[in-house]
Amino acid sequence: MNFKLPFLFFSLFLLYPISGISQNFYIDADIRPRFEYRHGYGNLFPNDAKPAAFVTQRSRLNLDYNSEKLQTYISIQDVSTWGDTRQILPSDHNDSFSLFQAWAQLQLSDYFAVKLGRQVISYDDQRIFGGLDWAMQGRSHDALILKYKSTGLTIDLGAAYNQEEPYLTGNTYAIQGFFSYKSMQYFYLKKELGSAQFSILFLNNGFQKFAGENNDQPDGVYNRQTTGSYFRIPAKRFQISGSAYYQFGYSSAQQELSAYQFSLLGEYKLNNMQYGIGLEILSGTDRESEGINKSFFPLYGTNHKFNGFMDYFYVGNHANSVGLNDFHGKININTGKLNSLLIKAHYFTSNASLGEDHEKYLGTELDAVFTHKFSKDIILNLGYSHMFASENMGILKSENHQNTNNWAWAQLTISPRIFQHNFTKD
Repeated sequence: MNFKLPFLFFSLFLLYPISGISQNFYIDADIRPRFEYRHGYGNLFPNDAKPAAFVTQRSRLNLDYNSEKLQTYISIQDVSTWGDTRQILPSDHNDSFSLFQAWAQLQLSDYFAVKLGRQVISYDDQRIFGGLDWAMQGRSHDALILKYKSTGLTIDLGAAYNQEEPYLTGNTYAIQGFFSYKSMQYFYLKKELGSAQFSILFLNNGFQKFAGENNDQPDGVYNRQTTGSYFRIPAKRFQISGSAYYQFGYSSAQQELSAYQFSLLGEYKLNNMQYGIGLEILSGTDRESEGINKSFFPLYGTNHKFNGFMDYFYVGNHANSVGLNDFHGKININTGKLNSLLIKAHYFTSNASLGEDHEKYLGTELDAVFTHKFSKDIILNLGYSHMFASENMGILKSENHQNTNNWAWAQLTISPRIFQHNFTKD
């Protein structure tokens, strides 16, 4: 663990109140152990393999200070697997400690603010931008956002520029994978009409381009653009929501991109039950195609929330592939004031062709999650999922589809506010 206690004390000093201004200071904890049994999670279970079982834990401490003109937020965390450090080791060598968020927001006027630093960027249903809270490490961006907010209208202009370290010369960004960008610019607008919401997003990502015989010579950047809209219209018992996005530009330094996403979800509440039915289409590229890349990818969203909890699609996988058609339904049953049971079903087909001799049906997934709230800051979740894979899923994932594929987990989230204080005006 590289974190030093003096840094924490220095942070607290910076957050100490300025005399004469009304201010608030909070310290929150987030302790989240999760047990998992994996027998086909994320991919089809291989032949002659044994299932995995383990406990991971996130331990997060959040410091939040706000006043009339300034808000600062620092979030530090340790993400580890139980047993990943041997007994009586004098130092933690698993590199599990990190700075999750560290940002400041300055209120420039009644309507304008600027927010800068390491921060979560999350909008709408978290399909394109999300905090990825399911993943123990979460997702954050080093960015600057100019914010405008008035009654019923929100506008954000965001930008980021990434480097590995403060070089003396050059600006090559060699960090690759999971759509790690060199630069980012976006525009987001949300309009609220009563309880309804409509939003639009334009996002540009610049990725480091390499050339040369060994593909190791920096050669500028290539850009991917994502643009689209989201809406949500609630009524007394019924709600409809959906989104549509288009991606264009380049998916790699040499390949052009033209891809789309469309989703629609209807939900209905009756007594203690909520029903939902919907579909999502994410375009894909035929496996035998060598032309334009037609595969959509939801770049920085909370992708575990979508397309089944077993994470077969778009959770560190399924990029530049055949896409997905996801027809899904759900029932959420409130079994008491403190208990609920969520049951979801997904029917998956490929959006593009797997080949002339193959059908598009991939499989059916069933998810069940039971939630019990011991109190507002202690929540227990128990989950079970099962994938009924087709032969075509085996072809797509390059594994035997006939093996049993299931996943079970139990998670306890403990998130108390351990300190708060209001400093009033003198």
